[in-house]
Amino acid sequence: MSGDYNMSMRKFLKQVGVTSQQAIEDALRKAGDPAGKSFEAKIVLTIDGLDVEHVVTGQIKDGDA
Repeated sequence: MSGDYNMSMRKFLKQVGVTSQQAIEDALRKAGDPAGKSFEAKIVLTIDGLDVEHVVTGQIKDGDA
């Protein structure tokens, strides 16, 4: 794999991480006081032309949840 693809993937994944965190933080603020609650999260990555569908699941929770 060329260095160009590697750099492009890193930039894309950084953008995914930063914008996803911002979206989650905004949603938590809008939810009021989510203290003590836990939320199931899922990310689905698809790439046109590469037959890729990658699913990541997890929990976003308050330290007290």
